[in-house]
Amino acid sequence: MTDTTIAPAETAAPSRPQVREIGIIMNGVSGRMGYRQHLVRSILAIRDQGGIELSDGSKVTVKPLLVGRSEAKLAELAAKHGIEDYTTDLDAALADPRWEIYADFLVTKARASALRKAIAAGKTIYTEKPTAETVEEALELARLAQAAGVKTGVVHDKLYLPGLQKLKRLIDSGFFGRILSVRGEFGYWVFEGDWQPAQRPSWNYRAEDGGGIIVDMFPHWNYVLENLFGKVDTVYAQASTHIPTRWDENDEPYTATAEDAAYGIFELEGGIVAQINSSWTVRVNRDELVEFHVDGTHGSAVVGLFGAKIQHRNATPKPVWNPDLADSHDYDADWAEVPVNDVFQNGFKQQWEEFLESYVLGTEYEFDLLAGARGVLLAEAGLQSSRQGRKVELPALTLE
Repeated sequence: MTDTTIAPAETAAPSRPQVREIGIIMNGVSGRMGYRQHLVRSILAIRDQGGIELSDGSKVTVKPLLVGRSEAKLAELAAKHGIEDYTTDLDAALADPRWEIYADFLVTKARASALRKAIAAGKTIYTEKPTAETVEEALELARLAQAAGVKTGVVHDKLYLPGLQKLKRLIDSGFFGRILSVRGEFGYWVFEGDWQPAQRPSWNYRAEDGGGIIVDMFPHWNYVLENLFGKVDTVYAQASTHIPTRWDENDEPYTATAEDAAYGIFELEGGIVAQINSSWTVRVNRDELVEFHVDGTHGSAVVGLFGAKIQHRNATPKPVWNPDLADSHDYDADWAEVPVNDVFQNGFKQQWEEFLESYVLGTEYEFDLLAGARGVLLAEAGLQSSRQGRKVELPALTLE
């Protein structure tokens, strides 16, 4: 017998999923929302973490192309964040097959024409809302995309807030029993601009530039209401311009031609009544800048951006109205905090990741341009209701 040395069998190195790089045209990244939420906290965050792993085991990462009017601003942003590509020529970017997705963060007035170009170029679309200034134009865009076979996505960021995700969990569990009503409070004081700089750009207060809180916020309320509680059937709204004169970025006074507050009542399918106040002329006396109070037969909840507290019917106190005696009961103590059982990430980033996965895997994506058109419809109906002083019914929108 001879000694024989047997070499151990070679073990194949675990294969790593091939990473697909997706080029994204990002138009309007010099603006507040486009820069902070979409570029820095979403696309660059995805890039810097090495991409995302999809449910089929594949992996994708992203490569942004910055587009805007000022080459100097784009160059500054690109240098700051290690971005290779930027241009002021949108047409050239759309003609380049390296860039698969067109993402739009422009002001409302400029959005529809840019989206039309991107659809004609066959690009996949991901856009902020409102998608257009009128429902006719919003529907036209949705139909053009359908005819071109273009996949589309519209930002629905409020649904990804930790507080609203907790609320959805409560709804899905049947906590409320039959939901009766929803009351929402949103807003804060935006300085007029004379003695302190305004926190929002001046175009927000000029109707001719696409401004107004109804156009800005009612598309949000539409997708929040229809995805959590039910389709909006009617709206009654009162729009008000409480501050008639403001000061712009050059410290020049101007006349506000758009509303800075809106008070809306929405009837939802199933008999739920929602009342939402939206205001840039309110000083905050609540836990968060947006708060929703939901009442149901079995329980109630108050949720905000992050927090959520509940009161079950078995823990509901028995208030007695007596205007002659001070009420010493601590009503806040009757509510219980909903625990944070999940890990929540930035909502804009989470939706970007979901859209990218849907794009790569070819799955249906519900938050499309038709969903965006329904948001424009509610804004348009809200403005009509305020002008005419009456309740307005919302028709069903289809691509037919």
